[in-house]
Amino acid sequence: MSFPVRQRLRAATHATHEALDAAFAGYDLGDGESYAAFLTAHARALLPIEDALGETAPWPRWSPRGPLLRADLAALGRAVPAPISIARLNGEAARWGTLYVIEGSRLGGAMLAERVADGLPRAYLAHKFAPGEWRDFMAALDDAATGEDWVDEAIMAAEAAFATFARAARVEDPA
Repeated sequence: MSFPVRQRLRAATHATHEALDAAFAGYDLGDGESYAAFLTAHARALLPIEDALGETAPWPRWSPRGPLLRADLAALGRAVPAPISIARLNGEAARWGTLYVIEGSRLGGAMLAERVADGLPRAYLAHKFAPGEWRDFMAALDDAATGEDWVDEAIMAAEAAFATFARAARVEDPA
């Protein structure tokens, strides 16, 4: 690889990532109802993605956040929503690309947790990496790459994961 996979993923998915940020920008995490809708949207995307990764997640230190998200929704009196349909994660590169998105979401969630109003549950967003864990994840991602086709597959999977979250943000919340 001419430069780390993480840089290739970041550059290739920049526009999709920006669109995702825009899709979630309208949620006010300081407002209980808006925050509940934010978590509901995340659940629509994260839960099926984590289920697809399941036991086949390529990074052994991956810690699913679905249980924390479910607990936060329950604390807000919200049901777990129907999931967004996602494609199967065929191959290790696809699993790494998908993991890149949801682990990046964990990194961003720790910053968003500070915007959640006092008294609202925030276990999902506040679930941070241990010191050095993000760096270790990125090093493992770089080490996993086996060639250009692998990187292309990881990019396609990352794009699909970002798009899944963006679709989930646009679904009307019936609650």
